[in-house]
Amino acid sequence: MAEPSAVEQRWLQAARDFARRALPAREGPDGPEPPQLDAVLRCLRSAVGGDLPLGYSFISISDLQRQQRMPCCSHLTWNTNEFKEWAHQGQGALPMQSALPRTYLILVGYLTDGRQEDKEKLVDGCLYVKDNTGIIPCELLYFQLEWLDSLFLFPSWSYIPQTDQSATGYVEILVDPVPVNLPKEVPDSIPVTYPVSAELLLTSRIPCKKRSKLTVAGELARLGPLLCIRHKTFFFLFLKCFTSAVWVPVLVQKPNQLAWHHILQLGRSYTITGLSMSSLKKSGHRMFVTGVSSCLLPYCAEQVREQPLDSALQGESTESSSLETAEQLSDSLELGVEEERPRSTKESKIISYVGTVTKILNVQAGLFLLDNKVCLCLAYQQLLNSARGLRPGACVELIDVHLLQKPLVSFPFIVLGACLSSTVVLKSFSRLSTPYQPPASSGNLYLQLLFRYNLGMPLYLWLVSLLEMFEERFSCFFGRHRPLLRSTHQNAGAAEKFLVPLLQAVVPDREEARDIYNEILAKVHQCPLQKYMTLNPPCQAPSLSAVCHVAEQKSWEGFSPSQLLSPLEAQHMGTQELNRRLTWSYYTVSPGSFQPRLILLGVLRVSSRSSSLQLQDKSSTLPCVIARKDGSPFTHTALLGSLLQVENYQLIVERFLQTDFPSWEHLENLEHVREKKNSVYVQFYFEDVQVLHAAEGQIQKCLRSGNSSSLRKKDDGSLTSELEAPEAKMLKLEDPKPDTHRDENCQGGQSSTRRTSCVSRLFLVTQKEGLMLRNYQLPGEKVGEGRELQRSFQATVLWLGRPQLWSHPRETGNLPELEESGCDGEESVTRQEALLLFMRKSLRWFPFLHLDGLYRFIVPCCSDLEVFDKLCFPPVPAKFLSRSSCPLCLPVQDTWHLQHETWISCLTERQLAAVSVQAGMDQRISSIPEVLSSSFTGSLVSFSGEIMERTLCASPKNEKPSVTVSLQKQKGSLLASGHSVKLSVSVAPGSPVMVDIYIAATYLQHLWGLLPGAKILFQNLERKISRFHNVYCTYIASSCVSIISLPASHLPFPSNPAGEASSPSLVFLSSLQPHLQNLPQARILCHLSCVLTLSLQWVCSLCSSIFKEGAGGGRNG
Repeated sequence: MAEPSAVEQRWLQAARDFARRALPAREGPDGPEPPQLDAVLRCLRSAVGGDLPLGYSFISISDLQRQQRMPCCSHLTWNTNEFKEWAHQGQGALPMQSALPRTYLILVGYLTDGRQEDKEKLVDGCLYVKDNTGIIPCELLYFQLEWLDSLFLFPSWSYIPQTDQSATGYVEILVDPVPVNLPKEVPDSIPVTYPVSAELLLTSRIPCKKRSKLTVAGELARLGPLLCIRHKTFFFLFLKCFTSAVWVPVLVQKPNQLAWHHILQLGRSYTITGLSMSSLKKSGHRMFVTGVSSCLLPYCAEQVREQPLDSALQGESTESSSLETAEQLSDSLELGVEEERPRSTKESKIISYVGTVTKILNVQAGLFLLDNKVCLCLAYQQLLNSARGLRPGACVELIDVHLLQKPLVSFPFIVLGACLSSTVVLKSFSRLSTPYQPPASSGNLYLQLLFRYNLGMPLYLWLVSLLEMFEERFSCFFGRHRPLLRSTHQNAGAAEKFLVPLLQAVVPDREEARDIYNEILAKVHQCPLQKYMTLNPPCQAPSLSAVCHVAEQKSWEGFSPSQLLSPLEAQHMGTQELNRRLTWSYYTVSPGSFQPRLILLGVLRVSSRSSSLQLQDKSSTLPCVIARKDGSPFTHTALLGSLLQVENYQLIVERFLQTDFPSWEHLENLEHVREKKNSVYVQFYFEDVQVLHAAEGQIQKCLRSGNSSSLRKKDDGSLTSELEAPEAKMLKLEDPKPDTHRDENCQGGQSSTRRTSCVSRLFLVTQKEGLMLRNYQLPGEKVGEGRELQRSFQATVLWLGRPQLWSHPRETGNLPELEESGCDGEESVTRQEALLLFMRKSLRWFPFLHLDGLYRFIVPCCSDLEVFDKLCFPPVPAKFLSRSSCPLCLPVQDTWHLQHETWISCLTERQLAAVSVQAGMDQRISSIPEVLSSSFTGSLVSFSGEIMERTLCASPKNEKPSVTVSLQKQKGSLLASGHSVKLSVSVAPGSPVMVDIYIAATYLQHLWGLLPGAKILFQNLERKISRFHNVYCTYIASSCVSIISLPASHLPFPSNPAGEASSPSLVFLSSLQPHLQNLPQARILCHLSCVLTLSLQWVCSLCSSIFKEGAGGGRNG
């Protein structure tokens, strides 16, 4: 024999190293030696034709799992042309997919069912390849029982890693493995009972001999799926007589027999030994059950002899205790039988089908697409092999599956549903490099809800569509590993909180549980897939971009400019006024306007650009206005970053037109509409919000019914301060950068980093100004002519107490600053005014900061009690104004967090005394009659009222905008700067007392919800008196508005879209006289028929005096 070459020697040395490390060793005369290596090499030479495959190398299981990150295949006996032909054929069904890349690796290992590897691990009936370094699941198309625990060489195989790199994949055995050792021998002669006689044993009530064991032979007629109930795995098989249709059921549940499931093939004949008879207590079904000593053998007529029937019909009756597991099946699943609905109920057809997997629709839901046209649903079976092998390109055979046509209106495919009587056989593996993503072994919400509510196929497909929508829209905010779609017995995930009420509403109560035994054992088949009815989804939850699109479409459907104005009103308008009145209108869309009804879902954020609240998902953002039903402002900063569900809401579409109608007679001619634009926002009440997922798992949902928002409920029902869970506020609450790509809107969940200490300070808001561009000069900033104005707002506050240092936030009590008092009872609380400046990211606090609210600033990761004082600076240089004459300015830092504690009206008398504000709590909110009174002397007024009418008008000529307003670019504003909106505000609908408020278009881009029917709190408006001695108000830079209540949902918004909710009635002079007593306010339509006298006077623009001939009446004349 020739001496091996150097290359061969190196290869053999590597093979010895592999065998020593990966194969079991045996003690020899010279110490441990790997005797298996010689057998492996002999087997290897035989497989490849004599020469050693020096181009291949051995690989252990651990190295394969650790080193191989991409799908690959190895074909030891193939040449290059054979491999190319094999790969080309695999791409026929999916030409866009690439074939599996070839590697040159040799895989050697033992085939096992995993029983000896982990004593605690549940035997699931799967097969594995193992060596000394590790174990990996495997799938085979053909398997023999004697292969178990034998060493094999695998000539052709594929390794398919999981899409999750941290988890291991599995091996597909493409051709039969080559045994290294000789197979086991088969017994010579076995006494058997055939199914005809065996069925007689099952159906008769003749007692069977105690502990008598039978051997039954027959043709495999049906093979049930592997099931796992209460940590016990089992399956049913059915043997049919060779000469008739009689069949008998056999329950296989011993761990060492679960591998039979891989051996059994429909139509083949088998012999099973050591069977005992048993019956189910509830249903009375009788069956054969395997014992510990039972064996499965291929049927061979020469090796069996028929056992006389009477030898088994003697002795005492007994029931096998091994059936307890099967008896617990219905108790564990608790699945109800779907009710029959006589109207439009269809019956599914039972068919067989062979097809190729072309797409994984949803592996977690058990949905696969076959041949690009048929959906295979395996959810009603348990996929204990984790859907291994079901990759795009694989061929499957389906036997006795249910065909359902159009189970869901919106589902595009015919559905084949596999029940517990169906058989799914993998016919060939995929040759494509497609990934493998296994279904979740625990916490699979798809299957949990399917079994809990016993859903039929139509409802299950609808459930799947909702869950897919949920994950697509919100996984980018909370991460795919966050519990959005996961559920435990203790904590329901966000998706479960959303879906359970919907399912409870559409699924009636089931009195009868799903009978697993009837589904598997009954002569007449019954299962949840047998009958169905095409489902129209009862509700929908589309993306926010789709919501905005549909709302915009509805607002323009059938739109005509003539709808915005009454004909009697329009015919008397001039061209300019006519087109101006058409410029701005709105349209309201309610949930009932959508079919099916529409549910809003979104993560609550604050826009850095507009400082408005927003609902956000992956697709878009939707500005929102949130009010409280008790009239108090919305202040719950803890909800930022939380996922909200809203079912009662009002979608508002603000419509903007550019028109050039010459007169009212041309309103039907849409050629005069030059441009149409719109903006969409939503408004709803906080009490109508359902929190599905709280930021960092914290939620202050159960708040006190009063105005205070400082309390929340513990699990035991007691109230505790929000400060006990400050992680809910110490989060990254700002929204994404303004101009980022849409996908960049999906920011990850907030960090839960531990903060060892933090500093807080309590304050009372005494004044808040509106959001606008201001020219702030902060200390340390360079002064330049090209300096841009900054969007900002400011608030005057009163510090309460001293800053607090927390070693941990939960140590803080409820408002400890208000408990600071001297021993003699005299006040010792520090009181100092400050002017807070909010810019950049701190603008996110604008919607939450309100007058008379007690708030707390929290500075995370800080222990300096002087942090607030160090950042303060005087508003103007001291040489112009002494420091004591005005409050210090404090720029609010981006990293600070705001927390609302309570309202001053909710403080106790002792706390009010500590604050020392009782004397200064003068009535600052006036009433509308007071504002209109001639005795009123204030120039800045605050009052509340309901908007009765909203009208767009030209800005008053005597109103000159401020410098900052005039410099403001109209970014985000759809109205021209020359326009103003006039709000007619009344105390209540029908009241004759009304005041007009003028707001320049420049301010409107930050003001949402100013609609007829809404009740608004206006603060710091400028009160003015016209030359006709009429009182009106204007919105200025220091003004602010808060929404007290939203318009009633029953108001006829679409029919009166121009902006009037309850305008005065229109009457004629002829009908006015009889109704003067009952008509407190009205608009009069009349024609001018005669001018009796006319007097014209000129007024001086400088001194407002009457101009006389020759000179003005004033000193300047």
